[in-house]
Amino acid sequence: MSRQDVNRSGEMEVFVRVVELGGLSAAARALAMTPSAVSKLVGRLEARLGVRLFNRSTRQLQLTAEGSVFYERSVRVLADLAEAERGAAANDAPRGRLSVNANVPFGEAALLPLVPAFLERYPEITLDIVLTDEVIDLIEHRTDVAVRAGPLKSSSLVARKLGATRKSIVASPDYLARHGVPKKPADLARHNCLGFNRTRTLNGWPVLAAGKQVMLPAVGNTQVSDGASLQRLAVAGVGLARLARFHCRDDIAAGRLVPVLEKFNPGDLEEIHAVFLGHGGYLPARVRAFLDFLVENVRIEPQ
Repeated sequence: MSRQDVNRSGEMEVFVRVVELGGLSAAARALAMTPSAVSKLVGRLEARLGVRLFNRSTRQLQLTAEGSVFYERSVRVLADLAEAERGAAANDAPRGRLSVNANVPFGEAALLPLVPAFLERYPEITLDIVLTDEVIDLIEHRTDVAVRAGPLKSSSLVARKLGATRKSIVASPDYLARHGVPKKPADLARHNCLGFNRTRTLNGWPVLAAGKQVMLPAVGNTQVSDGASLQRLAVAGVGLARLARFHCRDDIAAGRLVPVLEKFNPGDLEEIHAVFLGHGGYLPARVRAFLDFLVENVRIEPQ
């Protein structure tokens, strides 16, 4: 079969449906095809590309590394085709479902307040928002854009920086009245230091000691899964917490939280990025519109 006889966009659409629906039978139902026809098409695609796209078992299909790359690029190509068709029809407004994943503090403090304005500007986009502090796989969770705090690992993801924030150790006035205000880093040993139960989180807080940054143990009686819960516990007077300033700035301004040990604060910045699959020049209109809207409206500055 010559390359001219191959319906490559059709193959990509079937392949993408298999990935996103999690199996041959589900894709066959969605495409009004038989499972055997879908299986044969995927087999022909693998033979033509010369790579295995799926690892097959009796229960599930799992993408190979080559399959993940091909899926990512197929989604881009199909999105470009759809945009080209909409543009030719003089109806190029961003539309469709947009899946967004964000860490809880950013979601509550910055993302959710922007939703009304975004939907007013783009009424044909449907938002699907998940807030979690767990780092997800965008392909596995079928996510268009994720917002991540902290250093980014090298990957196939593209990132747009939304800002950077300092972090501070804070506590409620009630907690400080009951337990005293720490005056030096060593005082943390006698305080209840709240933390995260995520294994990827550093076990300790950075402070300045003799002009150098060191990591001190931060031990307490409560650990939580996300920054928003940590912030609420600190406001409730349970203990000290180290929080991003953009997340707790309203609590500090209102006197619900008080920064402590600031002269020992190393001033390290936590960068916040929106990450997505593909290159900025090959994005569905809805994704590009959302990214541009975030960059335009999110205000996260070192304080």
